[in-house]
Amino acid sequence: MKTALHRGWLILLLWMPLGAHTGTITTPEIIAQTTSAALSCMRWMPVGMCFWLRCSIYECSVETSVKVGHYQPDAVVSSYNELGGNPWIEIRSTLGVAQQSAANGLLGSLLAVPIDSAGNRTEGGQGNKDHRNLVFRETDVIGHPVSSLTSVVASTGYLCNSQTTSFFPYFLSALDALSWRMEIPEMFYPASLIPGMREIGTWPLQTWGGVYPRTGWTTQAEEPKAAAINAQRAGDIVTRMGQPHIYVPITGGSSSRQRVWSPGALVEDKPDTGEWQMLLPKPESTCKVFGTNDLASITGWGGGRVDAQGDYAWNLWRPYSCCQDRGIFLFNIDWINYPP
Repeated sequence: MKTALHRGWLILLLWMPLGAHTGTITTPEIIAQTTSAALSCMRWMPVGMCFWLRCSIYECSVETSVKVGHYQPDAVVSSYNELGGNPWIEIRSTLGVAQQSAANGLLGSLLAVPIDSAGNRTEGGQGNKDHRNLVFRETDVIGHPVSSLTSVVASTGYLCNSQTTSFFPYFLSALDALSWRMEIPEMFYPASLIPGMREIGTWPLQTWGGVYPRTGWTTQAEEPKAAAINAQRAGDIVTRMGQPHIYVPITGGSSSRQRVWSPGALVEDKPDTGEWQMLLPKPESTCKVFGTNDLASITGWGGGRVDAQGDYAWNLWRPYSCCQDRGIFLFNIDWINYPP
């Protein structure tokens, strides 16, 4: 029953109307852009050997299988202005109205401004320059369209099962309205109060902003960087258990056909925990961490990456290693540490 429902969900999303405009992206476009970046971002390689005990009625033997490592796109992380306006068209069509209803129901009576006008709202005026770049954005983390396809080829032993399920909403900022909008309780965390803790970049020489508090508010003059900060925060939340947010953690381990060494929690500036590939507004075929030092650049990192609609989307690639199941797992030997 669960499998049938999941297939129906995939079919519904894939057959949604695909009319697009600036600031949007479709499922086929996401798949195409992901494929174009596979050689650069995947970094597939054999990394070791696994040993298994396999027994029959008459005897037992030790079997081996190659341990492989590679990055794979676990999620599409979108950062955008308008509530319910995810730039991924199929997700907007299926979840947009529900997000608006949820946010209005949770906080509609608590905030002085309409919930659906929160996108791109700034604080402070001309006389308060310290806060004129304080901007709010919505952010969603959705299972990547190709995540569930890895299970189809996992039996070959050359690709690892992903921890995510295609199109599954792991984090919707509209459902996390209290924490994402009002910074409760993370405004009181040490990382939110002490400069230099959990910074994206190289503090104090240059920093894009802090991971904490993990909310939709950022103080950043460059809009693409502000959106990237929101994406990093959402990725930080969903790759950890027990966070004070409304979300579904990305978890999972070995399958019946594989032993999988899953990636750990996403950490800023550490490519061995995850890297980002921009999908929108500037399709890119490489993966990098956020926090690039662009002090010597005339246009800065955000140059050429500004979207007229204020909508941004990235693939989150994370490193896995795995062995094909041959029986009862005994041990493994790594030739190299992965990711290298």
